[in-house]
Amino acid sequence: MNGNVPQALVATQYLEPLFFQNDDNEIEPWLAETWEWSEDRLALDITVKDDVTFTDGQRLNAETIQKNIEYIKDPATLSSTAILAVEKVDSVEIVDEFTARLHLSEPDNAMLEHLAQVWVPIQSQQALARGMEENCLSPVGTGPFKVESWDKQRQIVLVRNDEYHTPAPSAQRTGPAYLDRIIWRFLPDHANRFAALQSGEVDVIDVVQPQDAIVADADPSLETLIGSRPGHVVNLAFNTTETPFDDVRVREAFTRAVDVDAALKSIFLDTVDRSNSVLSSITQYNHQQPEIFSRDVDRANALLDEAGWTERDASGYRIQDGEQLSAVVLQTDSVLVPVAVLEQFQASAKDIGFKLIIDQEESSTYTERRNAWDYNLIPLYYTKNSPAVLNLTHDTANIPSIVEGGYHANSNGLEGPKAEQIDELLHTAAVTGDTQEREEAYVAAQEAVHGQYLNLPIFDQQTRLSFRADVNGIRLISPLGMPTFYDTWLDRT
Repeated sequence: MNGNVPQALVATQYLEPLFFQNDDNEIEPWLAETWEWSEDRLALDITVKDDVTFTDGQRLNAETIQKNIEYIKDPATLSSTAILAVEKVDSVEIVDEFTARLHLSEPDNAMLEHLAQVWVPIQSQQALARGMEENCLSPVGTGPFKVESWDKQRQIVLVRNDEYHTPAPSAQRTGPAYLDRIIWRFLPDHANRFAALQSGEVDVIDVVQPQDAIVADADPSLETLIGSRPGHVVNLAFNTTETPFDDVRVREAFTRAVDVDAALKSIFLDTVDRSNSVLSSITQYNHQQPEIFSRDVDRANALLDEAGWTERDASGYRIQDGEQLSAVVLQTDSVLVPVAVLEQFQASAKDIGFKLIIDQEESSTYTERRNAWDYNLIPLYYTKNSPAVLNLTHDTANIPSIVEGGYHANSNGLEGPKAEQIDELLHTAAVTGDTQEREEAYVAAQEAVHGQYLNLPIFDQQTRLSFRADVNGIRLISPLGMPTFYDTWLDRT
């Protein structure tokens, strides 16, 4: 499985985190029992429940936390998401059998939010000791299901954990799941996937396309379940390290020129709402600024004139010193911005003399080119249950490669005084112990990011499910909006 979201979709069924973040962004214990910060907020004591056993028989204890964090921080495990969540954890001390103490390099007021993600789950330390390859094929958690088999690129078979008794705090009941088994198949083609649902070959599909969602809503044998995810919205990120987007005027001109509303209406058929912030509409402290991102073709033209792109070539594109005003946007099927949307952006950009070139690549090539900064624009998103996602996507510390493989969380590359201002705001937001100061800093950081036109926000990430009408009890669980099949049952009597 490629990508963190597909992994989280299935992992939610068999892995669980220490904490739960509810719909009001409040932290509650899950596998943890209690937690306590030191006065200087450089140490966090976590006491886990004493009656939890993994599906391999391993008991949950303080060593479990220690071994999980050590595993995540080991570069050999190639973690690109969880490793960022525990980046500030220097070491884990075992205080007693069920209490572990996390020692931090500096305060991190998002730490409990980090530990409420399925990307930072608690796995059996006995299973982790088997090595990465075996653990990836048969991970061991405490969830309502367990992995029976994993056939790469084909399917995963999950079976019920009959000893299950640790549902999320939001659950309305306890005890094992209702379903005996889940067969998780990989059907990458959208049309084939929806056809399989319509025929009854499968019961549930993910990433239902807008036109298919409308068909499903009109079909009494089908249902849909669509919900926003937290974090950084689906957007186009500008590479500020190269021309033409090293000039903020050109970044704003492109933003003002493209008709996002029209593209969303025609391609997504009113099934998504436009974003006017880099943070999704359900992320704490999101600050919507439609005045920054609204379409204004006259202003776009004026900005390009001011930036020196005053002449036109025979095709109507602007030129400067013999160079055509153009930009390459990368695209691959695994990203959430369809080619049809980019083609509409391409048409509206041409109206101001801006040539947008769409490069469609296979997923692996897309990743290689992203890691090499080989793009002018790139569609991105980052799922995270915290405004601290901005510390990953916009702090200059994350411009260079931060994990093996070349991945860099900050794909804008902005440097200089404006970037330093953003860094300072994000650092304040991350370390302050004052909730009001944290909110104010994240709002100010968004205003600074928006004002530099580092991203063109498009829409919230979404979990988009369609399923047979006789499938009951599917829910999207906070904080990441992933589906849980704990309460799911089939009405086929």
